[in-house]
Amino acid sequence: MANSKVKIGVLGAGGRMGQAILAAISDDPRLALAGAIERAGHEAVGRRLGPPWPASMSICSNHGPLAIASDVLVDFTAPAALEATLDAACDGKAAIVIGTTGLEPRHHAMIDRAAKSIAVLQAANTSLGVTLLARLVEDAARALGPEWDIEIAELHHRHKVDAPSGTALALGAAAARGRGVDLARVSDRGRDGITGERVPGHIGFGSLRGGSAPGDHLVMFAGEGERIELGHRVESRDIFARGALQAAAWLAGRPAGRYVMDDVLGLPAR
Repeated sequence: MANSKVKIGVLGAGGRMGQAILAAISDDPRLALAGAIERAGHEAVGRRLGPPWPASMSICSNHGPLAIASDVLVDFTAPAALEATLDAACDGKAAIVIGTTGLEPRHHAMIDRAAKSIAVLQAANTSLGVTLLARLVEDAARALGPEWDIEIAELHHRHKVDAPSGTALALGAAAARGRGVDLARVSDRGRDGITGERVPGHIGFGSLRGGSAPGDHLVMFAGEGERIELGHRVESRDIFARGALQAAAWLAGRPAGRYVMDDVLGLPAR
């Protein structure tokens, strides 16, 4: 891909992230737009993309041709659409960056299968800053030990449908890795009523929803008489678009396999 632009196919082009990705492609000289799609029946299907794209380019609803025309697909849609998207990517031999959140174990199994045929990068958050934050959280959890309580708080806009956010869960997973424990066994969510004392070694989550906040995350390590707070605040969802496209440019031409944002930053494997 060194001598030509990476052709990007945008899924979910009618949504907020899709629109941000389209704008970011136009600002990146490494990239070219292969096309854009939305789910059948969406009001954006058939809409012309407008400047700076050619007048003939519009949002369609057919995965197949887009996957064939693209070097990399960028997907910020919904979990229900993932299977069809991965099938199209495999058939078209297109790599894919998946930024969709709310994924369940069965979705990750689908991604694992697809990664045997194509290059797949899946991330709960495509921000480069959040990628580094997760590494810092893991290191802090490893160094501080279980006597420090870990609480993760996140704030998102009123339209977000899943909680805790995928990023909060990824930060929790990073903390759990640092401690060598299974997050599912030590996770506390949605405390309410007379809950009793905090369980030692557990990782707590709190979710706030309101307004137009693109996403704030805070990881607090609370010890006796002191606290360490590691956080990340988003000022614009454009950072997710730019991070996803940096990942797409990096992923183009890679061999089949499953990749993460750490690979894009060149962080050493753990």
